[in-house]
Amino acid sequence: MAVNSTPEHLLIEQFGTMRRITINNPRKKNAINQQAYRDLADQLTVADRDDGVTVLVLTGAGDFYSSGNDISALMVSDQPVEQRLESSHGALARMVKAFYSFSKLLVGVINGPAIGIAGTTAMLCDVLYMEETAYFYTPFTALGLCAEGCSSYTFPKLMGASKASEMLLLNHRMSAQEAFQFNVVAELFKREEFETKLWPRILRYGELPVGSIKATKELMKRFDLDKLEEANKRELEALAKRWQTEEAMQAVMNFMTRKSKM
Repeated sequence: MAVNSTPEHLLIEQFGTMRRITINNPRKKNAINQQAYRDLADQLTVADRDDGVTVLVLTGAGDFYSSGNDISALMVSDQPVEQRLESSHGALARMVKAFYSFSKLLVGVINGPAIGIAGTTAMLCDVLYMEETAYFYTPFTALGLCAEGCSSYTFPKLMGASKASEMLLLNHRMSAQEAFQFNVVAELFKREEFETKLWPRILRYGELPVGSIKATKELMKRFDLDKLEEANKRELEALAKRWQTEEAMQAVMNFMTRKSKM
């Protein structure tokens, strides 16, 4: 598999057997475009196959984990809409699968807001740590779209049906404190504690026997793989239909207009 060794919006670092991927597009609050989808999928796959990696950590540069899908990049493309959607959804499907197929320890360090696809894929990590002022926000219905990143399956399983509906249907913004209350994240940290407490702890995780981690993950079966596959497929089919509705196009244009005035 050909892999971009220097992804444009990803910073790849190795510390012993811990590899860290930092979403690094601060100008757009770490928004993820189609190429970043592909690069993330590649890097997850490479790390899973690399004997020198025991734990893979995902985080964001600066004050944001990620503002989610780079909608502006999709809207300005000169490709026909059908071609744009096919390319985008193919890259998205592959990236989401790379998350839930990862066999080693996958840790998410949510250093700031995690919005849309960034928030839904974070839930596929084995362990989440969160900065105490960060939040999860999945404004899919506000954009005229629908759930993605397997969230139609993972959110109810993680946080219960009512809270999942509030997140996915009513665009509720889940604070770090609420995420901890609902057992979505393992622990909250102040920003200044990342370097002194959190990263040294994660480095020690790299000393754990990788075979034991993989065996225990398989035994735990946190999410059913077949249900993840089904959710990913159904969501992408629904999303493709939503993107072609006037309702969604108007909602996205309204969003882009509001954003340009910020």
